[in-house]
Amino acid sequence: MGEIESAIERADREALTRQPPKTLPARINYLLKQLGSAKAVAQELGITADSVNRYRRGARKNPPKDIAAKIDNAVRQRWQPQVRKRRRQQAAASGITVETRARFGYESSAGSTDDGRFRRLTVRLPAAYAQRLFHARDTGASDQDLRGIIAEGFKEIYFQDGGSRATGLSDVTLNDIDYLDLEY
Repeated sequence: MGEIESAIERADREALTRQPPKTLPARINYLLKQLGSAKAVAQELGITADSVNRYRRGARKNPPKDIAAKIDNAVRQRWQPQVRKRRRQQAAASGITVETRARFGYESSAGSTDDGRFRRLTVRLPAAYAQRLFHARDTGASDQDLRGIIAEGFKEIYFQDGGSRATGLSDVTLNDIDYLDLEY
């Protein structure tokens, strides 16, 4: 999972209205309900169907750390899908706020450059960029494609200030992301 996709996932989790199941059997039962069979859950987690059934019954109580992390991640990704969908629809209608600390590259009529310093920016991107970002993520776009959408938004909103400055700026790239958070 790339940096942008991770940021979208973190923003989605902030919208949740209830906590996911806490106990191992409850988590396994939730995954069984979502995926339909022990075999499908086992395939998702990279374990055997027998192990899934043992976790469900409580015969095995302490999975290895990597398996416990996979179970937790699988449950969190599927938890409250309607709440997540509603939040994304609201963001697609109103826009998203992107906070990042990264290096940027520029191309303009004067040439190109990679800015050697980190910039910390918090920019509210319009709904069109939120729609493009969610659509690209849902269609399986790469992290580089998602970066391009955000960089294009930064170019228009921050660097060109909606067309009132830096009109010769033709391209902005998002490089060396230290951190990136989304809020919607």
